[in-house]
Amino acid sequence: MAVRFTILGSGSGGNCAYLETEETRLLIDAGFSARQIRQRLAGIGRSPETLNGILITHEHSDHVKGLAVMCRSLDVPIYCNRLTRDAIVWQHRDRRLPFRLFETGASFEIGDTGIDTFSVPHDAQDPVGFLLRTAAGAVGFLTDLGHATRLVLERVRPANVLVLEANHDVQLLHDDVKRPWSVKQRILSRHGHLSNEAAAGVMTQIMSADLRQLYLGHLSRDCNRPELAQDCVARRLAEIGAHHVRLETTSQDTPSETCLLVSGGRSR
Repeated sequence: MAVRFTILGSGSGGNCAYLETEETRLLIDAGFSARQIRQRLAGIGRSPETLNGILITHEHSDHVKGLAVMCRSLDVPIYCNRLTRDAIVWQHRDRRLPFRLFETGASFEIGDTGIDTFSVPHDAQDPVGFLLRTAAGAVGFLTDLGHATRLVLERVRPANVLVLEANHDVQLLHDDVKRPWSVKQRILSRHGHLSNEAAAGVMTQIMSADLRQLYLGHLSRDCNRPELAQDCVARRLAEIGAHHVRLETTSQDTPSETCLLVSGGRSR
């Protein structure tokens, strides 16, 4: 059986992805309303009733908006670290949510899927990235970070499929009239978000023959354009001769086409 991976939506206003193996069905983040997540899953012929768990990168609302409603009604386990749990409990004033805690940096299994966790530099309580290891290949999540540490690069290098943040175009961010300078400084900081150029730099450092699919995610509605992110990273891919990598820019409004991973990390 091929492993199915679908980004249900990714952007500065909401993030959620779905991974399905022979034995395991997972959400990675739940940054849309529970109703929206249900509708997007239905669009690919799936439902939240079959989920084995939800992995949470950090507590910001664009990653946990629908979490409490969905988990209260379905009793789906929430996998996160202690500080993220505490922040979610404080937000929702509910300690009854079905948390399953892991230590940042630990690895564990859900069914036939191995999950490696690692710390990322972002302005949240204890944000993490994930590498999901399946029989058909590995899927990496690297979003919401101001820069890529050596640890981050090492942890995502084995990925056959990678979701990589390309949050903003630096010039569009500087020109934006909606955001005060303090917010712009936070976004540009080493605990903020990756720009298109920074994403291209990270991509060159982790590039391998095994990486087949690269998704650019978490694009800002106001301070980026899909074509800017795509062109920036595509140019760098061409410069390093990485013609084997399929590049796709994600949308907050519509799910991406489902990626099928088959044995050996190949995607189609």
